[in-house]
Amino acid sequence: MKTTSVKALSAELAALRPRMDAVSLSIHTHPELKFAEFHAQQVLTRWLAEAGFTVTAPVGGLDTAFVAVHEGGRPGPCVAVLAEYDALPGVGHGCGHNLIAAGGVAAAIAVVGALPEHPGTVAVIGTPGEEMGGAGKVRLADAGVFDRVEAALMFHPGDRWLSGRPGLAAAHLRVAFTGVGAHASVSPWQGRSALAAAQLFLNALDSMRQFVPPSARLHGIVVDGGQAPNVVPAQAAVDLYVRDRTAASAAALVERVRAAAAGAALATQTQAEVSETGPLYAERRNNAVLAERFGETVRALGADIGPYDPDGPAGSSDIGNLSQLMPVIHPYVQIADAGTPAHSEAMREAAATPLAHDRTQVAATGLAEVVAALLTVPELLAAARAEFEGAAG
Repeated sequence: MKTTSVKALSAELAALRPRMDAVSLSIHTHPELKFAEFHAQQVLTRWLAEAGFTVTAPVGGLDTAFVAVHEGGRPGPCVAVLAEYDALPGVGHGCGHNLIAAGGVAAAIAVVGALPEHPGTVAVIGTPGEEMGGAGKVRLADAGVFDRVEAALMFHPGDRWLSGRPGLAAAHLRVAFTGVGAHASVSPWQGRSALAAAQLFLNALDSMRQFVPPSARLHGIVVDGGQAPNVVPAQAAVDLYVRDRTAASAAALVERVRAAAAGAALATQTQAEVSETGPLYAERRNNAVLAERFGETVRALGADIGPYDPDGPAGSSDIGNLSQLMPVIHPYVQIADAGTPAHSEAMREAAATPLAHDRTQVAATGLAEVVAALLTVPELLAAARAEFEGAAG
């Protein structure tokens, strides 16, 4: 079944390639930030509706989320392909979400084209707000959007082919300081600088870095540092991410960050308030059964895909939260030279090239093959579930 399926899926994706490229480039040239991805939602759902999917939008309380389903003629599992389509502020699609969205939709449509009488349900779930702690997948899961889904699949662009790698847990925080305003020259002693508190807090974070695990990441920006140089700032704020290998270890670091904020406030006679700007992103669990199936398919199509890399550099994503609920894969697809940094202008430019779309077609074939196999080979879903439940235990 696999050889025939890959040939049929490859043929479907070859036919879909012009539309896939057009959708990807349309999203790339109209970058939209978290929860404002109306153009992306429109071009994706239009394509899915034309392909015979039943589209519901919005869903889960998120205006730019959607669910598109193609119901089969026989009972079977619900398998979801995930689409991300938000951009980065100041960078645009430096994370290649235009490729994730267009390639994911193409994969789902290819499955339906190759297996029009498939059992179960092929779903595409549009998950906005992955960047900047938006946690679209977390919010949709909490709203019940994933209740029927038995496995969720996506790929991610990068600078190398990998069947998977870890994702760090991440807390998204804002540390706001409140001081006392005053004239910065006439009577500065009457003021208490919230900006001085923010500076001292950032210095405290720098001092902590030697004494946190090597896997931890503490990084932030000043989002409010005052309004005028001649006014002692009464308000200042820092947005930061606190990351580590597990949600538990990230939460422990958050407590140290809270203590650093309190210490900076005490030293400057200001007040500190620490709040969450978004839900915690959990660590990622990669389903090896499904990842290896994806790897076999794209390797047969010429991709030099590497194995799961447990020690490689890692970011964070709300796919981690889904991976705690069901079998999930999140392989990486090389669209740029090795060493090209993610979230950069170089990666943004790479995400619009013919090479990127060639590689996306290969990745979409890999996703489509896994979806088709999950629908038609019960043993594969059983093995993926067994691994998931064993790891959970």
